[in-house]
Amino acid sequence: MAKLDYYEVLCVSRTASEAEIKKSYRKLAIKHHPDKNPGDKEAEEQFKLLSEAYAVLSDGQKRAAYDQFGHAGVDGSAGGYSSGGFGGSPFEDIFGDIFGDIFSGGGGSRRGRSRGQRGDDLRYNLEISFEEAAFGSEKTVKLPRHHTCEACGGSGAKAGTSPSVCPTCKGAGQVRYQQGFFQMNRPCPDCGGTGTHIETPCPECRGTGRIKEKRNLSIKIPAGVEAGIRLKLSGEGESGLNGGPAGDLYVVISVAEHPIFSREGRNVICETPISFAQAALGCELEVPTLEGRMKLKIPAGTQSGKVLKLSGKGIIDLQGHRRGDQLVVIKVETPTQLTTRQKELLEEFAAEGGEHVNPISKGFFEKVKNMFDS
Repeated sequence: MAKLDYYEVLCVSRTASEAEIKKSYRKLAIKHHPDKNPGDKEAEEQFKLLSEAYAVLSDGQKRAAYDQFGHAGVDGSAGGYSSGGFGGSPFEDIFGDIFGDIFSGGGGSRRGRSRGQRGDDLRYNLEISFEEAAFGSEKTVKLPRHHTCEACGGSGAKAGTSPSVCPTCKGAGQVRYQQGFFQMNRPCPDCGGTGTHIETPCPECRGTGRIKEKRNLSIKIPAGVEAGIRLKLSGEGESGLNGGPAGDLYVVISVAEHPIFSREGRNVICETPISFAQAALGCELEVPTLEGRMKLKIPAGTQSGKVLKLSGKGIIDLQGHRRGDQLVVIKVETPTQLTTRQKELLEEFAAEGGEHVNPISKGFFEKVKNMFDS
């Protein structure tokens, strides 16, 4: 049975942000959670499917593989629901918030959000030249992002001071309230869920623990990349909060058009014009390649559109070390500005072959007349 589309399962668009995906998952997970639907097999299966979809779409690398290859790109890596827990997966954060105290009446996580939070992933669109895509290169870009404040070490408190435990939630980051038969938790209104209180904020970051800056970053472009490829730079995204790890940077490659070359997979395509005389008599030409000019023999009688191959003059395979070919597509040019002598020679050439070319239109219509009169 074909698997459902993960985006449809979570009721989000394919361009949904990480926050939108998480928000939709939280809503649907609460609705279909087995503890809220005891004995309902359909709800349990839906919850498993939601968990599987979220495991993929909440992970930048898995999501990229899913977007490119579908379920085949993530088979075996999505995980699934287990009543024993989700240790080490993206569900740790989200289930601590959703189900920590809703169904148990307490006993959920009391660490609040004072624990380290991973920084957001970033995306950077980078255009490179055709040659850089073929041979690889190293680019330096200026990337705006948040980094941990050096003045306070990310604590948000002025140097020489430190955050204190929030007196309202006693460091839990959450306060409990009653709603009907349920005891539920919500983020502490005084500390915003951090579990800490900053008496004297750091003047550099104004208590946020992070500062925005533009920094130069060197990006290595591997040989053979194509437009649309995403390069992942681990730990180069936004810095984390409260000592959490930094997010990742995804560099999306676009390739500028080349005035001479185009590309089909590992092969380079080059259209090369030749004259009527060169095509008829044959010749030797110097044609451009990615590594300079190269001599190419044009056989006599070459027709327009014929493809000649220069082996090993294409692009390196991104997945290995094989190199493609350069395909030279011959385009025979028809002369448009002939001298009187050139016209005479061509008329003699045509007459030698039994053609009537003066005028051309007369010869054509005579042939049409003969075809229908015969």
